[in-house]
Amino acid sequence: MQRTILAAAALLLAADVHAAMQLERLDRGAVAVKSSAGTLVGWRALATDPAGLAFNVYRDGRRLNATPIAHSSNLLDSTGGAGSYEVREVRGGKEGAASRALGFDGYLTVPLQRPPSGTTADGKPYTYTANDASVGDLDGDGRYEMVLKWEPTAAQDNCCAGHTGIVLFDAYRLDGTRLWRIALGPNIRAGAHYSQFQVADFDGDGKAEMIVKTADGTRDGVGQVIGDANARWVTDGGEIEQGDRTDARRTEDGKLMAGLTGRILTGPEYLSVFEGATGRVLDTIPYPSPRGAHGDNPSQEEMKARWGDGYANRSDRFLAGTAWLDGRLPSAIFARGYYARTTIAAVDFRDGKLTRRWYFDSEAPGAPPGYSGQGNHQFSVADVDGDGRHEIVYGSIALDDDGRPLWSMGMGHGDTMHVGDFDPRRSGLEKFGVHENMTMSRNTGAAMVDARTGEVLWRTAADKDTGRGVVGDIDPRYPGTEAWASNSPNLYDVRGNVIGPVHPRQVNFMAWWDGDLLRELVDGTGVFKWDWRKGESTVLLDAAGAASNNGTKATPALQADLFGDWREEIVWRAADNNSLRIYSTSIPTAHRITTLMHDPQYRAAVAWQNTAYNQPPWPSFYIGAPAAAE
Repeated sequence: MQRTILAAAALLLAADVHAAMQLERLDRGAVAVKSSAGTLVGWRALATDPAGLAFNVYRDGRRLNATPIAHSSNLLDSTGGAGSYEVREVRGGKEGAASRALGFDGYLTVPLQRPPSGTTADGKPYTYTANDASVGDLDGDGRYEMVLKWEPTAAQDNCCAGHTGIVLFDAYRLDGTRLWRIALGPNIRAGAHYSQFQVADFDGDGKAEMIVKTADGTRDGVGQVIGDANARWVTDGGEIEQGDRTDARRTEDGKLMAGLTGRILTGPEYLSVFEGATGRVLDTIPYPSPRGAHGDNPSQEEMKARWGDGYANRSDRFLAGTAWLDGRLPSAIFARGYYARTTIAAVDFRDGKLTRRWYFDSEAPGAPPGYSGQGNHQFSVADVDGDGRHEIVYGSIALDDDGRPLWSMGMGHGDTMHVGDFDPRRSGLEKFGVHENMTMSRNTGAAMVDARTGEVLWRTAADKDTGRGVVGDIDPRYPGTEAWASNSPNLYDVRGNVIGPVHPRQVNFMAWWDGDLLRELVDGTGVFKWDWRKGESTVLLDAAGAASNNGTKATPALQADLFGDWREEIVWRAADNNSLRIYSTSIPTAHRITTLMHDPQYRAAVAWQNTAYNQPPWPSFYIGAPAAAE
């Protein structure tokens, strides 16, 4: 009974939010995933589905289910092997629309066209790796296409000097057909903090666009150049001032790595929107969070006074996201800075034009104190006040849907943050995150916070930077989710009580993968189940031959509910970078939940997932063990 109530509540919630917020018009997303146990046929339950809709499943024209399936959205054909599967809608006892299932064995291979190698401006060779990805219905056919960032091996963190390679974006259909390639050009630096890209249907025409920061020399998907094709704004040499070296990292032999070579401190910065089907640039505006107070060419002295250093380590910390700020259509959020000054801009794409909806500057005249230096290496988007519009949770601060300050915790920067309904016994959403600055955080390593008010509900002590932290329901004996972080060996319940002396070794991603409502652990190229009886993790999936991204972050290219039922797909690159692999569960489930992509918070999280330090997506409603759904 609890399972049925939970699933029904999720269906109703998704339907309610969908009525106000325009989301994608998706098809059934039927898939047939083969395994040693048979073939799992799964399909989407949509927010637009009428009550009582059921389904029949066919293999080679023969129906497999005795009665229409109404309480789940999958069927395991234990005798399945070779064959063609089809899912048909059943309304009032009569069959209707049919969807042919996409079949694959364990994972779907999406062939890629790996770019040729290149050479940096100072003569260093580089190759390309398939990095972060996003999805959108680029051509309006109800099916997702993939947008992939190609990261040159000659990439650099903001702290470090050095020339980088050219960042590229490709769009692919799931059969590997390439739709376009965009080259950001020589005036965009390559690295985790530079090119955050947003894919969504921003103008509501049924087809997704991509919005990303561009510069002189960016070339769109049809060959058109943005700005001055011959401009070069990259610094060829120079040393940073002694007073700026506090942020400089050192090599193993102790030499300072910071400097000006390869950095981009001047020159125009743009924001461009590209047509999803062709990659053609549709509009370009000045980047809405400028580096200088009066233009694109501030002096090093102004840069240092404005951002805290003169070599763009702080000013070039970019973040991006997608949010439904008006309660109807998505807006793009492009931000700059979080260690000190913080600027955040909301941009709309309507009637073929980009326009700035609002702009927040933590150091602007009249800005309230306590909003600088509070950002994370990512931000989250959620309706924290229940008004049907999204707010921006920017680490230790939050902005209302109109860009006005909502709250500040004053606890400073952190590397990891999660926002969702983690405690179903409380009204509203919670935020769980870790903290780095022990002075600002008052020696807090991790904290659970009321996402509406910023009130700290509980915290754990620390005396140094806590780099990782995770929240998710992994133990059915306790109401709500569990939480753990790298500063403590303990496992906590959602109220901050220690429930175990050992937490999972995995402190990274989470995914709904197997048949129950607990969330599984994702790390590297594996999916793990927490055995709460034994206090250890067991392997559910070992994606041999795949590779993770972003160094020690070891994140997938993308994780999202891409097709099939409500469980999540995990996209890793093949180790040779010649394909993407989309892994989908072959484990049946008795639970039916509307596709997570029709929950606006989850859909926004999939869009911002590629930003800086990738984080797993969370929906706006609670999913967890039935015993916890009180």
